[in-house]
Amino acid sequence: MTTPYSTTTPPVPARFLLLGDSHAGCVGRAAHQAGLPFVGGPVGSGRDFLGPFVDDVGGDLEFRDARARRLVRESLDALGVPGFAGLGVPLVCTFGLSAHTVATRQNWDIHRDRHGTVPERFLRSGLFGDLVRASVRGALAFYDRTAALGLRVLALMPPQRVPGMSDPGVFFAAQDVIGAELTARGVELLDLRARVTDGAGHQRPVFCQADDTIHGNLAFGRLVVAELLDRGL
Repeated sequence: MTTPYSTTTPPVPARFLLLGDSHAGCVGRAAHQAGLPFVGGPVGSGRDFLGPFVDDVGGDLEFRDARARRLVRESLDALGVPGFAGLGVPLVCTFGLSAHTVATRQNWDIHRDRHGTVPERFLRSGLFGDLVRASVRGALAFYDRTAALGLRVLALMPPQRVPGMSDPGVFFAAQDVIGAELTARGVELLDLRARVTDGAGHQRPVFCQADDTIHGNLAFGRLVVAELLDRGL
């Protein structure tokens, strides 16, 4: 299984705050291996960050889940800031990009044709976009708030791995809808698809965690870290 990685005690000033689901784990491991100081790490599972998960409290963000709130608080304390409003380093996130959860097969059965396929015309429709946006409304609200606070936010497109529980067509179409919504909110997308996928758009084995069906491995994390460095982090 993928082991989440986090740190809250960088030896030198942190270059970024990492928050997200388990997909943030390989980024943390790669950053640690590269000696790139950061704080944070995974604070929950992907499905925890699709519906509403933060509140606006006193002009700042507070996570609803007690464990996530504690982990985030520890990271902010390590950075020496009282809240997100005082954050002086970029925020690297995976919130809302659990495309395999959004693409859970049974959620889309009503839209299948007589061949059992979700039609391309539906995947390109306004209705599909509305349904995806509703599915990740909590994450979109989070990024609305980070934009209002003037934070620099970078979000990682998910590993291109579609488990058996998920519909591939929905997965690929949904992540594009989500990515466009994040871009519209000023989020910088870390999109490595052209570098890690095969001709069918699936993640190549060299970038896949060997013992599960959804995560990227350390090699994938290294590419993310290289991209962060290229962007000045």
